[in-house]
Parts: sequence; structure tokens; C-alpha cells
Amino acid sequence: MTEQKHSSMRAAMVESQLRTSDVNDPRVIAAMAKVPREDYVPAHRRAMTYIDRAIPLDGGRAINPPLATGRLLTEAQVVPGDKVLLIGAATGYCAALLAEMGAQVVAVEEEGGPESIGAVVTRGPLSAGAVDGAPYDLLVIDGAVEEVPATLVQQLVDGGRVVTGLIERGVTRLCSGRVVGGVLGLSSIADLEMVVLPGFATPEQFVF
Repeated sequence: MTEQKHSSMRAAMVESQLRTSDVNDPRVIAAMAKVPREDYVPAHRRAMTYIDRAIPLDGGRAINPPLATGRLLTEAQVVPGDKVLLIGAATGYCAALLAEMGAQVVAVEEEGGPESIGAVVTRGPLSAGAVDGAPYDLLVIDGAVEEVPATLVQQLVDGGRVVTGLIERGVTRLCSGRVVGGVLGLSSIADLEMVVLPGFATPEQFVF
């Protein structure tokens, strides 16, 4: 597929998938209209690049649908110069968008993550974050989790922002909030289809 065709499909994604679903922040729109999503999709999945659905990757992971990415970045309210901790870099698409929006990105991914995406890449458990780069202004969890672990909350400045997908009773909701006095308060924004990230299951509670 030609670069011109990809560019046309990217423009259609912006107009038909994003703008019609409350993704209208000029900086988010500009970044998603510019960054070539196809560059972050495996060759054998490239036909799925601009379809609004998750794109499967090896190892059971996936890239979020464009709408999920757009809504996540809209709620992130990125300010140029923000120091961002991105959890779940996958192929690097979200990291590239954050960098395009002017953020300083530290992206965490398990083995096999991206090599060069305009961000510092730390390899290791997603739930561990990247302590060496702390503190951060913003935590972006690029997927759905059952809980935001204290290990990540502790890596934010006081007043630091958090955006994530949160799984509650089997439903994934886009949530955002702030850390005040070491405590994270999250508010639910909307139900949203997002990929599930490994390693964030809520510990089972035993009832005696």
C-alpha cells in the first residue's frame, strides 16, 4: 500500500472515528493525523491499521483501537515538557504520539518492546514502572488494568495526573485522576474498549 493511500486512510480515521466520538483536542488530532500508525503495526497485520479495533500482537498483547488511543490522550491533557511515564509501550505508537505532542516520554515494556520511538524505553514488568526516571508529571497506562498499583502512584509528583483503562465488574472504563498527598483519586469518564494489560490483576480476597 502506498504512502499516499495510508495518508488518506489516516485522514479518514481522524474524521470518521475520532472527531465523531469526542476526540477534538487540536493537539491530539494533529498528532494522530501526522504520526503514521502503519509504522507501528506488524507487516502481516497492516491491513488492519486504520480499522477501529485492537490489533493482535505476538505474546497475547495488542495495540489499542484508534478511538481508545484518542480518548486516552484527550483525557491526558498533555502539556509540552510534561515528563510522562507510559506503561505498555507495545510497538511504540502511543509513545510516538506523546513525543509528537511535546512530552518527554519514559516508556515501559516487557522484553521485545520497541527500539526507537522518540522515547526512553525501559524493559521490565509493566507494574514496576521506571523508578530511575521518577518523578513524573503524568502516568499513561495504555490499556485496561484491574488496579493502578501503588508502585506506579509513588513515581508521580504530588498533583500528578493519571489516565488509564480500569476494569470494574467486567466492564472497561476510561478513567482519569490526580495524586494528592500520595493518594490517587480516579473518576470514570466513559465505557471504552481497550486492550487488557498483563500483570495488574487485583489480588484475590479470601473470605473466612
